[in-house]
Amino acid sequence: MWGDLHRVPSGPRAQAAGRIADGLFRHAVSRLPVRVEFPDGRVLGDPAAPDAPVMLVHRPRDFTARVGRSGLIGFGEAYMAGDWSAPDLTAVLEVFAARAATLIPGPLQRLRGMVIPKPPGSEKNTTRNTRSNISRHYDLSNELFGLFLDDTLTYSSALFGRDETVPSWDDLVSAQHRKIDHLLDGAGVREGSRVLEIGTGWGELAIRAAARGATVRSVTLSTEQQDLACKRIAEAGYADRVQVDLLDYRRVDGRYDAVVSVEMIEAVGHQFWGTYFRTLDRVLAPGGRVAIQAITMPHDRMLATRNTYTWVHKYIFPGGFLPSVRAIEEITEHQTNLRVRQRLSMGDHYARTLRLWDERFAEHADDVAALGFDDVFRRMWHFYLCYSEAGFRSGYLDVQQIVLDRRDA
Repeated sequence: MWGDLHRVPSGPRAQAAGRIADGLFRHAVSRLPVRVEFPDGRVLGDPAAPDAPVMLVHRPRDFTARVGRSGLIGFGEAYMAGDWSAPDLTAVLEVFAARAATLIPGPLQRLRGMVIPKPPGSEKNTTRNTRSNISRHYDLSNELFGLFLDDTLTYSSALFGRDETVPSWDDLVSAQHRKIDHLLDGAGVREGSRVLEIGTGWGELAIRAAARGATVRSVTLSTEQQDLACKRIAEAGYADRVQVDLLDYRRVDGRYDAVVSVEMIEAVGHQFWGTYFRTLDRVLAPGGRVAIQAITMPHDRMLATRNTYTWVHKYIFPGGFLPSVRAIEEITEHQTNLRVRQRLSMGDHYARTLRLWDERFAEHADDVAALGFDDVFRRMWHFYLCYSEAGFRSGYLDVQQIVLDRRDA
């Protein structure tokens, strides 16, 4: 499963790349509020930040060899392999995320296109590839997701109340319902509404829309999610109001009063954003509204990284890419009749959500192992959750609820 992860790069070329990576890493961390400790007692980092988060490098040669071979992919792989660790992984990753655009010296950034790997063609989200890409993440195991998600099985940012700045696990269900209800309100879902949901998840949004008296068609490409969503919808008593289809969003037909989609655009791929929004425009009935929840990144970083193959692509979300708000506005303005009418920024809420998920995942480490997921997978998943939380805490990432309607509405 892990390919060459267990083989440390070797040979003259790997050694040369490792030396370069070592120099770049030392240069980067010498200016950062982070404390990097080595087995021989050496310490790197900004000496003016004595309380900085600690990164423990256990196998320096292996660490730099992996970074030298694969850059930031190798940085994540080195964590998966146990070459380094951190008592507070999110805090360390937040330091790097906050300075992502300047970690590499400016002159070397001009060489980015020559050294950074490109996404493989097999991960481009064509109608042929998309189901496989989705399956690699969402069909891992319903039981796995159930171990760290709350009872709603909602795998997206919650929306916490004003007094829940440091939420507990018991706050999460109501915060997920608050998020869903805010999105349904934005889309105008009410008694008699015809609702299309792109990206079913495990059915909670469809259930809450049906509880309002709407009829719902939900589409997904995950067989695992479709099976469990249908079961949960039936148990909630709404099987007569909700239809869940295993279908690519590009093939949806019909007209709908409301179209909702939660953190689905991230899996579309930047080459198909126009197709995605033209589809929403095509199926939206006159007077209808679209409400999406989208993880976003700064526009300049989006442009700089849109053809980059990353650790997240390789191990978590093949084929995915995050839009900027500006990209969404420009695509909808130039390629559709849809216009952005409302936006709610809630990145800090996602950081809180991810922290609760990661704590829950750690609490259920033995149960994860009992499902057959090994130590490397558990380190990978912990890195993924902390990596994501760090992105939101640093402000590098945001998540938005965006309401759109027609230009002439």
